[in-house]
Amino acid sequence: MSDGYGTLYLCATPIGNLGDMTFRAVEILKKVSLIAAEDTRHTRKLTSHFDIHTPLTSYHEHNRQTKGPELVAKLLAGQDVAVVSDAGLPGISDPGEDLVRLAIQAGVRVTPIPGACAALTALMASGLSTRGFQFVGFLPKASTARRKYLQTLRSQPETLLFYESPHQLIKTLEDLSAVLGDRQAVIGRELTKLHEEFCRTTLSGLVVHFREHPPRGEFVIVVARHDGAQDMPEQTPPEITDDYIRQEVERRVAGGANKKDAIRMIASQWGLSRRRVYQLALDSG
Repeated sequence: MSDGYGTLYLCATPIGNLGDMTFRAVEILKKVSLIAAEDTRHTRKLTSHFDIHTPLTSYHEHNRQTKGPELVAKLLAGQDVAVVSDAGLPGISDPGEDLVRLAIQAGVRVTPIPGACAALTALMASGLSTRGFQFVGFLPKASTARRKYLQTLRSQPETLLFYESPHQLIKTLEDLSAVLGDRQAVIGRELTKLHEEFCRTTLSGLVVHFREHPPRGEFVIVVARHDGAQDMPEQTPPEITDDYIRQEVERRVAGGANKKDAIRMIASQWGLSRRRVYQLALDSG
């Protein structure tokens, strides 16, 4: 690694509350030659607030293949460059990952400037196990691809962390419940902001909640780890008796789901006939 090269700084930015910006991050952003930002308009608000006058350039998913080599060339020429995302840690579920790889391959020093992370912020307040966790980030947008990927997570023994946008949230929660089982789950919304909200229930309960309260903002979904009892196969196993199905309907209704949602989720999760589950639900009153 040459001493004549610049340094690539990965600067964390607040996920909502500007008070979470670190002194070190402000110092770095003031001293570098250039800030590569996911959205320069968004980052300009941040730099203005902290009286930072360093030039900005855009670096995002749609220009990373051309812009990445340009930024590495500046680093090789001795300029220090900071990369930031719109919120949180650059390089985590964003194109900063590619820039880090290019810089390392070129022999450039990469220095992380830690700070807020939405996934860990939600996890530590979730009440679910933090002894082991798997960060998944955004799932595929197509339901078929999403369910196929979720199948690989069914038996994972760690708490699972997902990011999701408001227009995809309900569909994703439905698929999580259908594939992973109706586990305990927590959603964190508007984290560190004025209207911060945590919703703690089951996956099916979250579906019900957000059907009644249209989702807004960005979401972190925290799903309880696999515990063996939740690892239900796709087809009906011998132990799924009529009495068990009736009890499951009653349990989910008692947990806040309406009967129609409970029936649909149970039928989907275990590969049952929805008519059968509906009839058993009627029999139980």
